[in-house]
Amino acid sequence: VLFLFCAALTEHKILFLSSSYQRLTDACRALLALMFPLKYSFTYVPILPAQLLEVLSTPTPFIIGVHSIFQSETQELLDVVIADLDGGTVNVPECVHISLLPEPLLQQTREALSMVLDPELEVADLAFPPSTISASSLKMQDKEIRAVFLRLFAQLLQGYRWCLHIIRIHPEPVIRFHKV
Repeated sequence: VLFLFCAALTEHKILFLSSSYQRLTDACRALLALMFPLKYSFTYVPILPAQLLEVLSTPTPFIIGVHSIFQSETQELLDVVIADLDGGTVNVPECVHISLLPEPLLQQTREALSMVLDPELEVADLAFPPSTISASSLKMQDKEIRAVFLRLFAQLLQGYRWCLHIIRIHPEPVIRFHKV
């Protein structure tokens, strides 16, 4: 999920394959939800009809879901990250390089997600583990996952004001983002 998240943030083409239309829709919507507070501004099609498969060769980034019946038509795509939801695999072509999160944030996010998704891991190695570990309800787990990604964005974007430059030579001041 973190790999697909980074691919979406860095404007790569992402294709979801599944035999379930519900799973395709849920996966596409979940990826967009994880990007909050940012909005995905490229092509987004949770379920692509068979007549429009040629859209997959577009040069612009996208998040598209395709039924796994058409998997053979997706094999010749050279610059598309393909997530097979039925098999649980992510295929990244050799020509695609996806920049992951900076290292301290990547490890912290992985640990936080594993604590939300599998809280028993925290006490698995203890000699005297607590007798009861309650897993969160699905609704609470959803909120915890959103909180992990929202905290990640807060850490990524902290200090952004240092990169803002105010240009005062115009009648109205212009704010320009300049990465140092």
